[in-house]
Amino acid sequence: MIGSVQRIQIGAGHSVPVLFCRPAPAHACLVLAHGAGAGMRHWFLDAFSLKAAERGIATLRFQFPFIEEGKKRPDTPAVAHATIRAAVAQATRLAPDLPMFAGGKSFGGRMTSQAQANSPLPGVTGLVFVGFPLHPVGRPSTERAKHLNDVKVPMLFLQGTRDGLCDLSQLRSAVDRLGRRTTIRLLEGADHAFHVPARSGRTDEEIRREMIDVLDGWIRSIPQKAAR
Repeated sequence: MIGSVQRIQIGAGHSVPVLFCRPAPAHACLVLAHGAGAGMRHWFLDAFSLKAAERGIATLRFQFPFIEEGKKRPDTPAVAHATIRAAVAQATRLAPDLPMFAGGKSFGGRMTSQAQANSPLPGVTGLVFVGFPLHPVGRPSTERAKHLNDVKVPMLFLQGTRDGLCDLSQLRSAVDRLGRRTTIRLLEGADHAFHVPARSGRTDEEIRREMIDVLDGWIRSIPQKAAR
């Protein structure tokens, strides 16, 4: 697998690092955004990207400016969207021959879908949500899903059944209105970090393997005429 760290410009005088990993052979590329609590080198994204590479999926991870600058408060949507667009453009330059997908963990996935809803990300064939943060803990709501009505590409939701940031009945209610362009895969016993308790009889490694199996199958199911 070929891996390289570069920097991309996201505005006058501002840049962030990206980490591009392409296995040989590769059949797709996923622009993978991190969550609000950790950067692109978080162990979960390392493990997720490695498993993806084993299935022929290249990944481009990137840092949001707030992490790069050592801040705890996430970037505004405008800054996050601009960063995502720059990352997608870089992935397109690095892998012009591969169908392009975008998404990410929690905050990163939600910001990606907002960017797509505002104006389609060039060349992106579908969106992947690794734990969609539908609402704050203990405050079920579908407000954060309203913009998904304006997303016209296929969407995959990888969601733990113990995720405190996503009431499953509310997620189903929101997604059902979107029709056939959405796919939900529930990971039994997994929380927002995709950790499962020992009593479940499963391991976190097995959960991640299941996630990548689903991701790979879903990507391969997207008609290639929709890809670049």
